[in-house]
Amino acid sequence: MKKLFFLFLFPLAFAQAQNLNLVKAAQKHPRILFLKNEEKAIKETIKKDVLWQKVHNMVIEDADRYIDKPLLQRIQIGRRLLDKSREMLRRQFTLAYAFRLTSDKKYAQRAEKELVNVANFSDWNPSHFLDVAEMTMAMAIGYDWLYDALSLAARKTIREAILHKGIEPSEDKKYNSWLKSSNNWNQVCNAGMSFGALAIAEDEPELTQKIIQRAIKSIELPMADFAPEGAYPEGYGYWGYGTSFQVLFNDAIEKAYGSDFGLNQKPGFLATPTYLLHMVGPSKKNFNYSDAGGGLGFHPAMFWFAQKTQKPDLLYTEINTIKEWTKSENDRLLPMALVWGSRISLANQVMPKDLMFVGGGKNPVAMMQSSWTDPNALYVGVKAGSPSVSHGHMDVGSFVFDALGERWAMDFGMQEYESLESKGVNLWGMQQNSQRWDVFRYNNLAHNTLTINQAYQQVSGKAEIQVLSRDPAQMEIAMDLSSIYGDQVASAQRNVALVNQQKLEIKDQIKSRDQYTMVQWTLVTAASFSPGPKGTATLEIKGKKMKLELEGIEGTWETWSTEPSHDYDAKNPGTRFVGFKVAMRPNSQEVFKVSLTPIP
Repeated sequence: MKKLFFLFLFPLAFAQAQNLNLVKAAQKHPRILFLKNEEKAIKETIKKDVLWQKVHNMVIEDADRYIDKPLLQRIQIGRRLLDKSREMLRRQFTLAYAFRLTSDKKYAQRAEKELVNVANFSDWNPSHFLDVAEMTMAMAIGYDWLYDALSLAARKTIREAILHKGIEPSEDKKYNSWLKSSNNWNQVCNAGMSFGALAIAEDEPELTQKIIQRAIKSIELPMADFAPEGAYPEGYGYWGYGTSFQVLFNDAIEKAYGSDFGLNQKPGFLATPTYLLHMVGPSKKNFNYSDAGGGLGFHPAMFWFAQKTQKPDLLYTEINTIKEWTKSENDRLLPMALVWGSRISLANQVMPKDLMFVGGGKNPVAMMQSSWTDPNALYVGVKAGSPSVSHGHMDVGSFVFDALGERWAMDFGMQEYESLESKGVNLWGMQQNSQRWDVFRYNNLAHNTLTINQAYQQVSGKAEIQVLSRDPAQMEIAMDLSSIYGDQVASAQRNVALVNQQKLEIKDQIKSRDQYTMVQWTLVTAASFSPGPKGTATLEIKGKKMKLELEGIEGTWETWSTEPSHDYDAKNPGTRFVGFKVAMRPNSQEVFKVSLTPIP
């Protein structure tokens, strides 16, 4: 059956979708993401592009390793089965891709064993529905991509599991609150359920239409958070999760029905890969605000964006990452980089032009750098926004800073959730007095920002970013932090600038209320610290040095421990706090500036 295309004008997309027989628009198997005969383009690409060949070979090597691995067991870790669901998704993408590119039956046979094994699990843990979503997607990929290679008995078992353990629980109000959320849960769960429905569409046509229509309506909620410039509120790590599944959903829907139903045109969505591109510094670490780790991930979704927008420069960091791989990346979506990007040459790497990115929305951020190619380039990422945003920290006003190939101002990032939940920490409360803010890594005392009278930032506050200059000689932004500190101060403003591509300047202007006020300026670093004369100090990493200077006030640099006070807090070895304190009289104003200058 050929794909049936529908023409419509957005914003009538969803209204029309409700009136379409979507099931009849879907192709025969394979109908999800990687369509029949698309193997040919990938085979041609890997013959002539050594980097694509490297990616392909890594997928095949992973598939070979899975042949003899033990089958998955239904073992939860705390409240989650998510690690098993993610491993299952990794195995199905990898094995199914390997079979379709090589026609070697061993991959399909192993994938079938995995599918039948998981189909016989008692359930996929609907109380934590992300587990169900990723498991359902995994089952759908294996079922759809390998349909003709599966035995009739296996098809029946897999199909019934997708229906009863995947899709049906999503209709239970106990488990589907994600339908009304605007965070990554919505994107992941709607994608998982839609993949399951697409996989069994010929057997459950009415249900499939219902699930797809439900998803198109619901998934508009998190998509609104890409506006206006593409900054993802939950940060780098969750961009890699929520946005990747958003792309999976959009692409699957478009390929199955010949329309994206207006989703790709949502404000900020096609701009969000530029945000991610600027989120990595020359230290090869990401700007890991909120619940994010500090490493450098690989993002197959960026290849979809590059193809969709015809902007190959979006792949600058991804190509550098591929070049440096010495072993399998093992990303569970890795084969999709080949499916989405095989028509793009990796040999002709295109360098981005803009040195600055500023994005508004729920969690405004700014990133500035002196060069894309100089390994010693300066890079600063600045965080405004609010602690109230999903996965947020009390990190408003905070920044990270790279120079000389090192990260001098760092962010501890997230602490692994189970390590806190298993000790009874109520991690997900977002009120001012929630226990979340007592976690060492989550409050402002442990970020590169200001603390007033040792108090926490205000969850209800929000700071915007104002661009003062985009000139490469003086890139500068300003943030009004006043609402973040509530009645702790009369006003607080922070300016951040890269000056002459040679140093970072942080300028703070604080007005006190009618009481004595203590302002603490904090820098988190892995560098060693040496105090110097007259408001100066030196940081050192691997023999490289950075000069700290304080101007505008008489102050002394000091250092203190990053050892947390609670037994549930993660340790922070090899790090320290560096900073100073400013005592302010009632109704007074202080303006002080800190500069960080690499020492050649």
